[in-house]
Amino acid sequence: MTRPVRRLGALHPLTPGGHWAAYLILVLIFVAVFWLNPSFAEPASLMAFVKKAAPLVVLAVGQYFVIVNGEFDLSVGSLVGAQVVIAAKMLNGEESRTWPVLAFMIVFGLLIGLVNGLVTTVLRVPSFITTIGMMFVLYGAIRLWTGGAPTGALSVAFRQVGRGGFASPVGQFQIPWALVVVVVVAVLAVSLMRRPFGRTLVATGDNPRAAEFSGVHHAWVTTRAFLLSGFLATVAAVLIGGYAGVTAQVGAGLEFTAITAVVLGGVVLGGGRGTVPAAIAGALTLEALFTLFNQLSVPSTLRPTVQGAIIIAAVAFAALPRRHRSRPVSGAVAPEGREPLPAAG
Repeated sequence: MTRPVRRLGALHPLTPGGHWAAYLILVLIFVAVFWLNPSFAEPASLMAFVKKAAPLVVLAVGQYFVIVNGEFDLSVGSLVGAQVVIAAKMLNGEESRTWPVLAFMIVFGLLIGLVNGLVTTVLRVPSFITTIGMMFVLYGAIRLWTGGAPTGALSVAFRQVGRGGFASPVGQFQIPWALVVVVVVAVLAVSLMRRPFGRTLVATGDNPRAAEFSGVHHAWVTTRAFLLSGFLATVAAVLIGGYAGVTAQVGAGLEFTAITAVVLGGVVLGGGRGTVPAAIAGALTLEALFTLFNQLSVPSTLRPTVQGAIIIAAVAFAALPRRHRSRPVSGAVAPEGREPLPAAG
């Protein structure tokens, strides 16, 4: 029996500390939006923003679990699109099928995450290759199944989570169910990262070799990260389907948008550093930035350029610290009854 893994000495604490820049940028962008459009500060407008941003926030949390572990999941965009298209075709507007279809979507999302995890860990295929391959598999399979155009319709109950809400006890506005989903996902994700699994996830991303020497089962930890990513991509699909409905382009490019949001929140590509709140702040910042672009009448075609610039800047910024963190870590965790492992070499 092993003792829960402790945080390695080089790791940042699992709190928002050290990622203040993401919160500062978020505040500055909101100040600019409020200045350009004062009505955006009204509760109804803010709730509409949350409803629109909710899918990206949930997807960013799922991507966080994978990236902080030192991996990538480039299949989430195609998985979201596949889930929405599958739901529409299976539901075909029938309310009675809503819960069975939701259950099927959850199982399907977990299955995709499991395949990604096992191929990455058991077959030792780099996650970048594994998930980009899964991205094309899902995209091609769905196009083959639907003939290239989505068919069917989502039920009213299915769409309620993404576009519905309930009356606020204070004020004349509606609180979206999407906000409730985001809060629940955020609380559960933060709680999970404070548990032994979360610490092992970060430890494996920071220094896989030291973590394995300390008794961490790298393959199982990484596979669970992909399972979480697949599950949260399914939740995001429910929100997107409810908010925007079914289109041929649903989910397109979301994998890179989610990665951009995560690195904008200070999560290091390559693993080992980052927090859930900062990843959420990154997603909100990116969505707020796009809102600011709309206020300034900036062409939407500029969005990919901005995302690419953010990713390049994040990788460049992380390069020097990453070299320092690649050194073996002293004081690594040891199974119960053993002394902590000394620094190698």
